Amino acid sequence: MDRISLSLTLLVSAWLAQLPDPVRPDPNSPRPIAAVDSVFLEDLTWMEIRDAMKAGKDTVIVATGGIEQNGPYLVLNKHNVVLRGTTEAIAKKVGNTLVAPIIPFVPEGDIEPPSLHMLYPGTISLREPTYQALLTDICSSLKTHGFKRIILIGDSGGNQPGMKQVAADLSEKWKGSPCRIVFVPEYYQTGHVTNWLESQGIRQTPEGLHDDFAMEATMLAVNPESIRMKERIAAGNFRINGVNLAPAEKTIAIGRKIIDLRADHTVKAIHQALAQ
Repeated sequence: MDRISLSLTLLVSAWLAQLPDPVRPDPNSPRPIAAVDSVFLEDLTWMEIRDAMKAGKDTVIVATGGIEQNGPYLVLNKHNVVLRGTTEAIAKKVGNTLVAPIIPFVPEGDIEPPSLHMLYPGTISLREPTYQALLTDICSSLKTHGFKRIILIGDSGGNQPGMKQVAADLSEKWKGSPCRIVFVPEYYQTGHVTNWLESQGIRQTPEGLHDDFAMEATMLAVNPESIRMKERIAAGNFRINGVNLAPAEKTIAIGRKIIDLRADHTVKAIHQALAQ
């Protein structure tokens, strides 16, 4: 290519670079419609998130669930269904808080040869390094966009150590940064829920299933299809651990109370963690 052709090519490239990009528009362009009221990032447009952050929503919850076997009645998505209810309640109680897409992929056992939940079809497991790398990239992305507080919670036991480690590693890496990251293990502590249920006369006799009344009540409050309500009613099996789930309206009310109890317990722990 001669010197004149090269100069023309560079001029054209520079001119094209100044044209509006329909795929990647100006990040500061005004929002053309009213914003939707939701705490979930995945339910919002990028403009709605940008403007919410400008209005003070500088905290984000990063929650991990799982895709695993949960007995014969509950969908593999159990933990993620629960988190859809609890994270919304927590975000609203903390205030100025949004919720990142719930992370469904976590360690569930060895993949090959399979162990733990991986012995059951449909379960998806991550190796621990993969899991921690995923968490690290998600949290780093949120920091890049300007969130000042990142709160990690997990709804399953195998999720906890990795979240604790990532929070510690990023806290060290981000020293001097305005962004803080904390892991809140108290979310997964549910003894207060058991005590409240027993105070209401609800005592369970375990059936040896990866399932219990508190989980089913919470899921019923979020999505009745997730516990196969219609099918179990038709089969005369709408109960768990010796506790009847009918009438559904009563159990849904209990599920909503459980969500509220877990949210209050977690919010208190969040404030304590951020105050340290």
